[in-house]
Amino acid sequence: MFLSGKTAIVTGSTSGIGLAYARAFAAEGASVVINGFGDADRIEAIRAELAATSGAAALYDPADMTQPDQIAALVDRAARETGSVDIAVNNAGIQHVAAIEDFPDDKMEAIVRINLLSAWYVAKAVVPHMKRQGWGRLITTASAHSLVASPNKSAYVMAKHGIAGLTKTLALETATHGITVNCISPGYVWTPLVEAQIPDTMKARGLTRDQVMNDVLLAAQPTKEFVTPEQVAALALFLCRDEAKAITGANLSVDGGWTAA
Repeated sequence: MFLSGKTAIVTGSTSGIGLAYARAFAAEGASVVINGFGDADRIEAIRAELAATSGAAALYDPADMTQPDQIAALVDRAARETGSVDIAVNNAGIQHVAAIEDFPDDKMEAIVRINLLSAWYVAKAVVPHMKRQGWGRLITTASAHSLVASPNKSAYVMAKHGIAGLTKTLALETATHGITVNCISPGYVWTPLVEAQIPDTMKARGLTRDQVMNDVLLAAQPTKEFVTPEQVAALALFLCRDEAKAITGANLSVDGGWTAA
């Protein structure tokens, strides 16, 4: 287990892609700090599962990703209770679908805060730990929408394009410190976030559920298949290997060919 003795923080990890990241890191022996919202009993079951898998620490922290002080406290707790902060994955995200003239201001601001600004604050908190250690892996879940656009997703596309730029900048700032900074850009992954946006897309475009599934979501992916959370997590796990230490500042697509066109 090549991550034994290391600690991974994964935001937005009580379901979907984030949970797949946490499980992948735990399977390689890492202590894992998960974060997100949900039923308390279910979260405790996930935490216990991760601890049993890794044989190491597994912590849950309910930090609100819109609050910089809570983000900093999460990172400080991880370092204090596990002894290090080696891997940080920015995965917390929300979505809203509407034409810009109908887009609520509070929804836009929440999307930018959670999808983009939280990644900046996580990086600010973890990079000093990683520099002291001389090793670190900072990974962010971007999106195919960090590279291309879709209608009615102005806030999300804006935030994800920002992630791509942040990744490049941080990679340059940390390049001589044994730290790599990359983002992974999945296409449509079947997660609660994707499922939850279907009704909004139905309303915004006047489509049925099946039409949204086949003519909007999978229309973008030449494979006509959803990406799985485990496929995304496998790439993140590879980025943590020594064999991947020359990969930094990259935006890596896992999108069934969506952005190849």
